[in-house]
Amino acid sequence: MAKGPYELPKGWRWVKLGEVCAKPQYGVTQSASQEPVGPKFLRITDITSGYIDWDKVPYCQADQRALEKYRLTVGDILFARSGSVGAVILIKEQPPVDAVFASYLIRVRVNQTVVLPEFVELFVKSNFGQSQLVPRGAAQKNINAKRIQQIFIPLPPLPEQRRIVARIEELMERVREARRLREKAKKDADRLMQAALAEVFPRPGQKLPPGWKWVKLGEVCKVIMGQSPPSKTYNMERKGLPFFQGKADFGELYPTPRVWCSSPQKIAQPGDILISVRAPVGPTNLANVTCCIGRGLAALRVTHAIERKWLLYYFRNIESDLSHRGSGSTFSAITKRQLEELPIPLPSLPEQRRIVAYLDQVQARVTALQKAQKSTEAELHRLEQAILDKAFRGEL
Repeated sequence: MAKGPYELPKGWRWVKLGEVCAKPQYGVTQSASQEPVGPKFLRITDITSGYIDWDKVPYCQADQRALEKYRLTVGDILFARSGSVGAVILIKEQPPVDAVFASYLIRVRVNQTVVLPEFVELFVKSNFGQSQLVPRGAAQKNINAKRIQQIFIPLPPLPEQRRIVARIEELMERVREARRLREKAKKDADRLMQAALAEVFPRPGQKLPPGWKWVKLGEVCKVIMGQSPPSKTYNMERKGLPFFQGKADFGELYPTPRVWCSSPQKIAQPGDILISVRAPVGPTNLANVTCCIGRGLAALRVTHAIERKWLLYYFRNIESDLSHRGSGSTFSAITKRQLEELPIPLPSLPEQRRIVAYLDQVQARVTALQKAQKSTEAELHRLEQAILDKAFRGEL
């Protein structure tokens, strides 16, 4: 009998996964296709969310021989062997159509006369299971069949396994319900800011309050369209200026440098509003450092008496309008001329400051709610792991 890292209840024993499963199997090497020809083709990206959306899984041209060898069925446990190492999923229901699995997945079929596949999947998702599965300190994390076979598993009798799996599922459903409520709270927080913006800003064409006027963006701002410098000037050694290429670099208010450029072509200054001008069109951030901007961005530099954050908030109010045409189709890009022609509602400078102060207060509330939600998510993750830890020590 294998000796494990901690004492087990009477009647339990430690085994290696390889003792209770068939030889693990690597998937088929194929190319994914959106054409509905051949079986579904399950990849690493299709299992990382914790469930499989079969409607989004692509197809492949596996022949009949490959289909027979790699066909997925109920009870199959799939491990990601590179990239998202640690991701694991159990096929709990028969796929709606024939399905095979890709070469960067490893399939494990357990001996169900001694161990439940549900028990194995849950154990591997526990902290102790993950610590055995995921390599520590390796620059490139990969696993192989041998590593999976060496995983130590605490093994109670089958009736006890069934009881533990049912109890875990009961408790995890409560955690999932808490997550659903957290997601609803997140959406409510997002709607709070949108409601405040809609309250403050008139829609284009609406009658303005006394003392307000419509101006074109080009009348109050200089529009600087980005330009991508030669790729050989990119670096990760912080040589030159931070280089922002699009929405992927944006944070809540300021962008985060990931790449630098030693020979910048177009430069934004601190205080410039950065706007994404290629799909997606509309998202905004504020530049807080001198930076290089690529062709996915434009910098809006205020040239008249106008609060920068007034302009930033206004763009956040019309973001969805910028990203869609009147017909509803999505813009792939917006030009400098189109930006310069955009109508901007402009009250007096004191009124701008008063409204910005109000919107800052709302944003602070939203940020506090978001921070609390992140804390709640961390607590839920710890609760999940506590449930699994107790379960596999025989304390649940």
